[in-house]
Amino acid sequence: MQHFDILIVGGGMAGATAALAISKLNADHKIGVVEAFTPKDKTHPSFDDRSIALAQQSVCYLEKLGLFEPSWPFAQAIKQVHVSDRGHFGKTHIHHQDYQCDALGYVVEVNPYGAYLHQQLKDAGVTLFCPATIEALTQTTDSVELTLSVGQTICTKLMVIADGAQSPTRALLNLNFNSLAYEQGALIANVKVQDGHNGHAFERFTEHGPMALLPMSNDRYSLVWCMENSQLEQYQHMDADQFIKQLHDAFGYRAGLFTQVGMRASYPLVLGRVEKVVHHRCLVIGNAAHAIHPIAGQGFNLGLRDIQCLVELLVSTDKEQIGDYNFTRRYELSREQDIKTVMTLTDSLVRLFSNSSRLMALGRSCGLFAMALSSRLKAPLAKQLMGHVIKGNR
Repeated sequence: MQHFDILIVGGGMAGATAALAISKLNADHKIGVVEAFTPKDKTHPSFDDRSIALAQQSVCYLEKLGLFEPSWPFAQAIKQVHVSDRGHFGKTHIHHQDYQCDALGYVVEVNPYGAYLHQQLKDAGVTLFCPATIEALTQTTDSVELTLSVGQTICTKLMVIADGAQSPTRALLNLNFNSLAYEQGALIANVKVQDGHNGHAFERFTEHGPMALLPMSNDRYSLVWCMENSQLEQYQHMDADQFIKQLHDAFGYRAGLFTQVGMRASYPLVLGRVEKVVHHRCLVIGNAAHAIHPIAGQGFNLGLRDIQCLVELLVSTDKEQIGDYNFTRRYELSREQDIKTVMTLTDSLVRLFSNSSRLMALGRSCGLFAMALSSRLKAPLAKQLMGHVIKGNR
């Protein structure tokens, strides 16, 4: 039987990053990763054609680990964020120069980034079981023993669950995931803009739901368009020219003239959280621990702060104490406020902006207008977007 100090279940964005962060800062720990899908498989659910927004704090952390390069062809700096409310006067801008930084964050294409992370796993000497799944597990006083689909039995002092929103490992532990479905889904696509984007990102609120355009390489935007579930299939299969027309009708021309749209996909939107982020010698991180609305691009950044907290605990913990009750309890307490803050913030934004109340619209417009006039009022929103939070304090 192979023995590990830390075993990570899930080798997607969160799991691969966690394994690499731990290996770089805790070189004497034996680390394993169990992943169900091979990275080059086009059906891999984590490394699909989507893009993610990395907040500035996340970028700084990944750069220190040697896991991010601003010059990558699949990374694009966000220089400015424009926030507006459709049909109303309120709007505001957040510019990187106002905060003395090179960028507010970066947009990274998930597919090439995932391939990079898995190559780094091989180079780091992390033991990778792939493709493999967990068929059974037993928690003992000092370890978690697992039987893998490839016929191996392994054990670990600490099991880190990072296998996504539908986490089968979470289900094996009978950890409930409490979720509330929004009456919205998200349509995602890459769209090309005629005259380039200059690193500008847009957050546009409409009565049907928010829209976001995130700058990408080759004069493209990553579009996240939240809409009523009844509209998703229609817009997903609409003729490309008609789709672009509908996009302009909803968004306007402030981002430029859209000329092409790529493959479209959709997914349901939920607000959810695992009932406990810890279990005996187990931690739950990333999308397996929490699901939030994409309204402010905070999903992966929240998961990355799970990883930062875990790594900091490992650095300050004796090897013999990894995974014991005190270790998991410290993790749980450290993550509680940040997770609660981000979930509350994103849910409040959805409910505040996704409605047609005239009184609410006036309040929103006044708030955005006040932010445009006062950098002090704008600062909390900017800091949240940039990921400058400490255990939930904005």
